[in-house]
Amino acid sequence: MMEQVVWEVRLPRIIAGMIVGGGLAISGASFQGLFRNPLVSPDILGVSAGAGFGAALALLLNFTGITVAVFAFGCGLIAVSLVYGITRLHKSTPTLIFVLSGIIVSAFFTSLISLTKYIADPYDKLPAIVFWLMGSISAVTYKMIWITMPLIVIASAVLLLLRWRLNVLSLGDREARSLGINIRKLRLIVVVCTTIITAAAVCLGGTIGWIGLVTPHLGRIMVGPNHSRLLPVSFLLGASFLLIIDNIARTLTATEIPLGILTGIVGAPFFTYLILRHKVKWL
Repeated sequence: MMEQVVWEVRLPRIIAGMIVGGGLAISGASFQGLFRNPLVSPDILGVSAGAGFGAALALLLNFTGITVAVFAFGCGLIAVSLVYGITRLHKSTPTLIFVLSGIIVSAFFTSLISLTKYIADPYDKLPAIVFWLMGSISAVTYKMIWITMPLIVIASAVLLLLRWRLNVLSLGDREARSLGINIRKLRLIVVVCTTIITAAAVCLGGTIGWIGLVTPHLGRIMVGPNHSRLLPVSFLLGASFLLIIDNIARTLTATEIPLGILTGIVGAPFFTYLILRHKVKWL
């Protein structure tokens, strides 16, 4: 029984917590460098909202397990495709239009989530939808890990290979062009990789906030703004942070607390501390 608890229950949660936390953290650091904005998080382009709607729709249609993850991943990709399509229609200020398009698409899918909760059975489906959206890795299985982990690992590896280009891009579009960087191509690759990571992370753990926003700032305090060191450090910090939060969620009370609640409770004061104590220069 002890062996089954360790290998079949605890180990999948540990693996899922580390890859979800690390993936969200490296996505947040990449987005902040790409948009040159310290307040950008991985869900800025509507990935989390789209994936959340996909999962809610799957639960409403009585699907479970891996099917919910597939719905979430597919709708997350659809959300970012809509953002990119809107951006392509506008010829100027692509960075600003990216952010504004993300806000529009995120608000649209958030409304669809509300509609899904409104028509769901309040005694059966609605609690399952609400609990999933608050974030949890309690139902993670090895099958879900083997499907999503390669996506997160490969996309993270691509971002690590491009980390010096993010340094150049953070200096500004004009400087990047003068050094021979194809800004449009680089921006598209980063957006695609971060979208895949975020959508896969939401498939495993639901909507978990603050990790992609807080941990990159902590990484900058530790190693500086150089993305060559910041990206791997952010991945390790995010993995460690979510692993600790998951342990607290399991042991703090008799019933498990959703991860999204704890990350918000811990992340908001900690982010305030980073701003006031270390005087983050980007802000």
